[in-house]
Amino acid sequence: MKINTDEITSVIRQEVERYSTQLEVSQVGTVIEVGDGIARIYGLSKTMAGEMLEFEVGDGKVVSGQVMNLEQDVVGAVIFGDYLHIKEGMTVRGTGELLAVPAGAGLLGRVVNALGQPIDGQGPIQSAEHRKVDIIAPGIADRQPVKAPMQTGIKAVDSMIPIGRGQRELVIGDRKTGKTAVCIDTIINQKKFVGTPDELICIYVAVGQKESTVAATVEALRQQGAMDYTIVVCASASEPAPMQYIAPYSGCAMGEHFMWQGKHVLCIYDDLSKQATAYRQLSLLLRRPPGREAYPGDVFYLHSRLLERATKLSDDHGGGSLTALPVIETQEGDVSAYIPTNVISITDGQIYLEPDLFFAGVRPAINVGISVSRVGGNAQIKAMKQIAGSLRLDLAAYRELEAFAQLGTELDKATQHQLDRGARMVELLKQPVYEPMDVIDQIIQIFAGSRGFLDDLKINQVLPFAGALVEHMRSAGSSVRAELASKRAFDEALEAKLKKSIADFKAGWSAR
Repeated sequence: MKINTDEITSVIRQEVERYSTQLEVSQVGTVIEVGDGIARIYGLSKTMAGEMLEFEVGDGKVVSGQVMNLEQDVVGAVIFGDYLHIKEGMTVRGTGELLAVPAGAGLLGRVVNALGQPIDGQGPIQSAEHRKVDIIAPGIADRQPVKAPMQTGIKAVDSMIPIGRGQRELVIGDRKTGKTAVCIDTIINQKKFVGTPDELICIYVAVGQKESTVAATVEALRQQGAMDYTIVVCASASEPAPMQYIAPYSGCAMGEHFMWQGKHVLCIYDDLSKQATAYRQLSLLLRRPPGREAYPGDVFYLHSRLLERATKLSDDHGGGSLTALPVIETQEGDVSAYIPTNVISITDGQIYLEPDLFFAGVRPAINVGISVSRVGGNAQIKAMKQIAGSLRLDLAAYRELEAFAQLGTELDKATQHQLDRGARMVELLKQPVYEPMDVIDQIIQIFAGSRGFLDDLKINQVLPFAGALVEHMRSAGSSVRAELASKRAFDEALEAKLKKSIADFKAGWSAR
């Protein structure tokens, strides 16, 4: 029997063309409803959850979107960019790809939007790689315990609420209590580590803020020389909810590029309350059922899948780390609301900023009682750990006695001493914004306070004395400071030397 190869080839070609047509038709849909950053699309029968879409808006222009809902007849999608150009009846194409953003050294010093596109007017970004925005966090076997300190330069934090590389530490408080200032100080403090093995690349994600506020923050970082190692991801209040929803994941993906190269990264998400609000808006428009406070049931998953990506990788994977500082805004100090309790349960501790302290002039306004680090002393150098234990006890005792003392009752000598010591330690921990301190200088100041060198000073003399002491230890007392910096721990001999150096300085300072 003779086989007609031409006929067989023709049949195969027809089948391939028919299948290709079916495939192409299945990857094209039509917009049937659009508004508020959401589109409902008929068609796209073979699309997948999270797939990127392209809306053809005419004149060769394309607006991107992402599949969020897979329903029986229609697909619900969010639109990244200007959804006002999209009309009913427009064509939508599936790309078969997941959302990815640029990553690499070319982004350092730049301000980008949630899709990694530059918005600082400094031209295109040179990027060699794109990273997927939403991935599964590294597993337990890929991690190691958090043990290296991530210095913030803030005395109250580094001494009592230490943060380690790979940790997730929540910054929480009412609006205008200094949450962003704590984060910006931490970024500025990393300048001294540039070019060393401890170098930290910083990513600041601004969600739902005014563009003028973000511009002021960027300018402050630029003036302090911190933009050289910082990426700013901005999804301002004027941008659609989908951009605010995706921005923290984009910032995290950019940080993971460096983490997997064995480098250390700090990601600041300012703030996740506004991201949750944007996600609630998307969910309600997509007709997902509302739960507590009208948030969807998976809002916990929204934040947990972001913050679980903060980690200290094992040495087999290069030993890189990604530290997360999520920010949450409370209403009237209500830390028991839905979103605050969610994020508190995901993170490894929280820094709580209290309005009453802020308005009383205690800045940073950190409430030592509620604030905690669940990594604790593992994320401190030994010298700080040796002196900071008594500091926390002093402040705890002071807070308890302070209310009692206001009643005007007679106080015994020991109680009065505790009150005097506590008041001076509170004063010592005050710190101006954008002036982070080296950890050795912090240790010297706290050592002076905890060993009683400040007890006989007036309250308004504490900070001038502490500042002058640091200057003294960098000049006349530099040998003792150098020994402390090299040993990074106290022994009896070093403690005696430091006490003598502080006492000598105080004798001369008091005589002025």
